[in-house]
Amino acid sequence: MSDSKKRRPGLESVSPVVPVQTTYYVPERDVDKSPILQCINLGISFGGLKAVEDFNLTLGRTEIAGLIGPNGAGKTTIFNLLTKVYQPTHGTILLDGKDTANMSTAQVNRAGIARTFQNIRLFHNQTVADNVLIGLHNEMDYGMLGGILRLPGYWRAEKIARQRAMEYLALFHLDQHADELAGSLPYGAQRRLEIARALATNPSLLLLDEPAAGMNPSETAELMENIVKIRDTFHIAILLIEHDMSLVMNICEGIAVLNFGRLIAKGNADAIRNDPTVVEAYLGRKGAKES
Repeated sequence: MSDSKKRRPGLESVSPVVPVQTTYYVPERDVDKSPILQCINLGISFGGLKAVEDFNLTLGRTEIAGLIGPNGAGKTTIFNLLTKVYQPTHGTILLDGKDTANMSTAQVNRAGIARTFQNIRLFHNQTVADNVLIGLHNEMDYGMLGGILRLPGYWRAEKIARQRAMEYLALFHLDQHADELAGSLPYGAQRRLEIARALATNPSLLLLDEPAAGMNPSETAELMENIVKIRDTFHIAILLIEHDMSLVMNICEGIAVLNFGRLIAKGNADAIRNDPTVVEAYLGRKGAKES
């Protein structure tokens, strides 16, 4: 990634990236910290087809990064590798320095990776609060017997969890809808609820798969503010897949570009915007206007 980044008006929280080693860059504020994520020669094949090949990426501990590329480039496959929906054919994933090889999806979540999905996956017939409470299940400290018999420890844990769920909902202005069914919320609110549920699992890395899909311009602007607020409030890294170039270019400190399963460019917004390989492969030969 590039060793400098111009600040954009109104986005003072975007930090310049600086070289740490010759192999990767992280935001300046993370320069004295170990990276939260390292993908080393990561790849997967389905039969004879290499869906992802030799993917290398490093994320600072509080970096907002983007993963972009044409449809079918392998972006969601990367997310599925990181969350162990797929096990890599080769390569290594280090989460906070720990190799995630042979971990299950649930184990990776407990280790610190949470995600949202391109197609919203909520429990639509459960309440808004219950959806977030599900995300808090790892922190419930009563046993099966306590839950069955409704012992005092169960009620204490449930009360604490409910309070925490309301805090997550308030962050996204959803607390007033806590007792409504999740499926009754407008589309943009459902997107925010899915993010709140992911945050409830207490991740160190949040993966957002096309979070602005289907949103109108005002909802997208609010989403941009929320992504920065999440990073600043929880001090976590965020990696997002997104086709809205305005969103990506304005909030992502580092951007990786994937094409046909291979990484073709890494850099800050200015470097990616002006990279001729990216312009040809993703933005088009004549470039693309930011929406």
